[in-house]
Amino acid sequence: MKKVYAKDVYDKVIELLPLRGVSLRDIGELVFFLQQKYIPNLQIEDCIESVERVLEKREVQNALLTGIQLDMLAEEGKLMSPLQEMLASDEPLYGVDEVMALAIVNIYGSIGFTNFGYIDKEKHGVLGKLNDKRYGSHTFLDDLVGAVAAAASSRLAHRYRHVEEGQWRALSHQDNSDSSI
Repeated sequence: MKKVYAKDVYDKVIELLPLRGVSLRDIGELVFFLQQKYIPNLQIEDCIESVERVLEKREVQNALLTGIQLDMLAEEGKLMSPLQEMLASDEPLYGVDEVMALAIVNIYGSIGFTNFGYIDKEKHGVLGKLNDKRYGSHTFLDDLVGAVAAAASSRLAHRYRHVEEGQWRALSHQDNSDSSI
């Protein structure tokens, strides 16, 4: 049996996303949309970098590969009935796509759930296109892309808080040393 290396899985995800109509910048723009109010001077490059770090997680890659493959099979009509019809129509009561997305969202804590719920409802940016059946079957990919954006947003929020706390600790330490003079 062939061994599967993390680099191969990552490379396949990076290859498939644009083939399915999603660029890293598209996901970065979702991250920016979610975090621009909370992180002063946020740059799109920071958002894209955070997306790249999230995509390096093997469980994220696995979810994306699985979801993209199922979407592709649904487009080709190669799934058994009634699964074929449920995925082709993005059946509202079919929740496996959201369950897979939640596995990604959970990586960076509970803030990811809030971000995911919001972006999933808003269908901002590329999510609106993925949700439009004229552009193919993306029953899984729209939720998975939203989850990657939510996780990358959460990652940025945590990193920003560490920076804030580091500055607070530095000021606090400075205040303590000044009072001993």
